[in-house]
Amino acid sequence: MKVQALTKNVRISPLKLRALARGLVGMPAKHAMQTLTWIPRKSARLMVKTLKSAIANAENNFNLPVDQLMICEVVVDSCATIKRYQPVSRGSAHSIRKRTSRLKIVLTSDGQIVQDQKE
Repeated sequence: MKVQALTKNVRISPLKLRALARGLVGMPAKHAMQTLTWIPRKSARLMVKTLKSAIANAENNFNLPVDQLMICEVVVDSCATIKRYQPVSRGSAHSIRKRTSRLKIVLTSDGQIVQDQKE
């Protein structure tokens, strides 16, 4: 049984989220939660929030025990980019791109882990 949680339009760069997401695949959900709470980064706080949502979905919607849940897949995609401009000399402007992300965490109770093919 696969259970997922999705967080959209997170105001952080996808590269910063992916750096932390790579190490979570294959970990038990409880162990990942304990590990993420001790990491002092914004990306870790966002991962904890989404992981708690996925665990709650598994418990409430499918009656799955928390002890058997493992992280099957973590997908980080880029969302809309907010575009701003910084004025510079001679009346010109440099562009500033504020990137946003979409985070999806998939939990499984079967022990089947999907490996990312892009890397």
